Amino acid sequence: MSDDALTLREVLEVLERLYPPATAQSWDRVGLVTGDPEQPVRRVLLAVDPTLEVVEEARSLGADLLLTHHPLLLRGVHSVATTSAKGATVTGLVVGDVALYVAHTNADVADEGVCAALADACGLAATEPLAVVEGQALGRVGDLPSALPLRAFVEGLARHLPPTAGGVRVSGPPDAPVRRVALLGGAGDDLFDEVRASGADVYVTADLRHHPALEAREEARGGTPYLVDAGHWASEWLWLARAQQALGAALGDDVTRVETHISTVRTDPWTFLVGADLGGTP
Repeated sequence: MSDDALTLREVLEVLERLYPPATAQSWDRVGLVTGDPEQPVRRVLLAVDPTLEVVEEARSLGADLLLTHHPLLLRGVHSVATTSAKGATVTGLVVGDVALYVAHTNADVADEGVCAALADACGLAATEPLAVVEGQALGRVGDLPSALPLRAFVEGLARHLPPTAGGVRVSGPPDAPVRRVALLGGAGDDLFDEVRASGADVYVTADLRHHPALEAREEARGGTPYLVDAGHWASEWLWLARAQQALGAALGDDVTRVETHISTVRTDPWTFLVGADLGGTP
């Protein structure tokens, strides 16, 4: 690789064109977390979460930049001592000379972002916004080329998702026809009103809590919209390959000067499942 490396500042300019910080939600914390804008960047690791294991992977890889979807410091902290996991993570980044950059809700709404990647996995060619929040289009809704039984639709989606202990949870009759699909990568049980208004047959999202999900199904009286919980990490992991491709394309002639790698660490927090009852019997 050429010694004429790009600087972090130059790579950040590209990232901020792809995922403008101004499009992030007001509560979010995106952008550069650690790193010197003048440091060279020859190798980038992309991941969903900036966990201790992912930081160690970045250091072992010799990455100069770790690009993650989820923020490390979303809420205020008063110490970055290594006695806490977040402190140890910050220390690992700094000692390893690894810059950390976060693209979160600004990556959700981007043309090449999380929801676009999830829409592709669902088989949607054309979509429109599911909701507009703080001036930004959140989620997508669109139609499948032809109706599919709910089980077949979810099985097709699952083939695109990375495997997790919890798999994909579904609420609805397996043979029910679905064509109109609403989706939001990551946690989405605060958009049920918008899903109903969209006329969607099925809503694909994650982190569906008991009460909001049960109330949504009660309101549906057993009909649409059916619910698909694809898992938070899995539904957003799909973005990594798209981000890698977009970053490479945006760097243009400089792509040979920056290697990009997708993390091999599964940061879904669950490791195994016991006692699943697929028949729905208590």
